[in-house]
Amino acid sequence: MALSSNNPGYIVVEGPIGSGKAGLAGRLAESFDGELILDNPRENPFLSRFYQNHRQAALPSQLFLLFQRARVLDHIRQSDLFCNVRVTDFLMDKDRLFAEHVLDRSELALYQQVYQTLDMNPPRPNLVIYLQAPPDVLLRRIASRGLETEKGIDLRYLERLCEAYANFFYRYDEAPLLIVNAAEFDPAQRDSDYSELLQEIGRVRPGRQFFNPAATSMV
Repeated sequence: MALSSNNPGYIVVEGPIGSGKAGLAGRLAESFDGELILDNPRENPFLSRFYQNHRQAALPSQLFLLFQRARVLDHIRQSDLFCNVRVTDFLMDKDRLFAEHVLDRSELALYQQVYQTLDMNPPRPNLVIYLQAPPDVLLRRIASRGLETEKGIDLRYLERLCEAYANFFYRYDEAPLLIVNAAEFDPAQRDSDYSELLQEIGRVRPGRQFFNPAATSMV
């Protein structure tokens, strides 16, 4: 059964930093007259230090995100009866994989204890949109934003991050998944790209699907 174009339910937009996930989530929430729930990493006081020195600030940064997302998920569960469409820019299932990527063994053990204590139980999305782009493209987009907190992000970090995302979504099967080639496609910023993606969302069915706009336009 195709995703309802009028009421798509709970949509998650994912992708590495610089992929445009927050911007796309905002546009989708507006199009579907839904509730926008953003991760808002800029509230994380440890994030700038993490980008400068991953080892020094990985644990406090990850724990802050965990508590922040726990509050967001609690809000989503409480709003079930009051909002037909919700759009977020993070997938809780991916959070633990990211922790495994940045934390050492003892830090990860502590993180997992805290995670289990919180009893997250995230809701199942009706659709996950994964924006995929090469590390050099992400780095260029990040640099164009000129944010002080992101100045420590380098190409090597983005290469590892993109690999972690790719490995995670290669195995992900908890919800319908639309993998979007966002290397030259920017639905967060370009109206024509957004309209094209919106049409593709209306055709989404259960399982894993790939959307390669560049290849489509060459046919």
